[in-house]
Amino acid sequence: MGTLTLIGIVIVALLAGVESVMDEFEFHQPILACTLIGIVAGDPVPCIILGGTLQMIALGWANIGAAVAPDAAFASVASAIILVQGGQGIAGIPTAIGIAIPLAVAGLFTTMIVRTLSVPVVHFMDGAAEKGSFSAIEFWQIIAVLMQGARIAIPAVALCFVPAESVQAGLQAIPGWLTTGMAIGGGMVVAVGYAMVINMIANKETWAFLILGFCVAALTEITLISLGAIAMAMVMIYLRLSDNSGSNNSSNGGSKDPIGDILDDY
Repeated sequence: MGTLTLIGIVIVALLAGVESVMDEFEFHQPILACTLIGIVAGDPVPCIILGGTLQMIALGWANIGAAVAPDAAFASVASAIILVQGGQGIAGIPTAIGIAIPLAVAGLFTTMIVRTLSVPVVHFMDGAAEKGSFSAIEFWQIIAVLMQGARIAIPAVALCFVPAESVQAGLQAIPGWLTTGMAIGGGMVVAVGYAMVINMIANKETWAFLILGFCVAALTEITLISLGAIAMAMVMIYLRLSDNSGSNNSSNGGSKDPIGDILDDY
């Protein structure tokens, strides 16, 4: 792996780790992290497919209270590097997906380590605040953020120095039944991710759009661009009906939700 490729992977891994706590540019999302790794490593197509699949899995991952979700950033970067190092192309995607799941859980330990190390940083910033040193506060904030990036970048660099032949031999040594099982398990996790998202947003107003979306998606002649256009049209119609419903029902306490008002009548 060349020097420029290694530098590019370090930058992508650093951004993914930083964004895992900042959520500003979403570089930690699998579809972006895997794609960027594939671009800098010169093998974008398998990594894009891997990122898209992992993105479906990660849809249901969310931090709730003290419960921390699996680490999508670490799983995306590490599995993409393994996919590139393995040299199997698209054929290696099921194995990479199966590896990504335990990597996401392993990433929780690095997260806990970094957050534990960040506790003294908070006290340093408290001391700087008492002295009125804003530059010192900003310095320690940057240090804390870079620590989150380093927890992804350091393992990524370590993976890059593993000989490609060793990675290929390790992947080829995985029995077929295990590879098939990981692929099936990965597909099931995708369904679980969808189910978790649906469970969070499901209500009587959105079920109609979900059913309609499945029916429209089954039409093979429609392209993704057409599906996007149909979705935008549905949103515009819904918003227009919502505005009309709000203005017409402002005097009688309408909910400003046309579909909800209709369903309430039944």
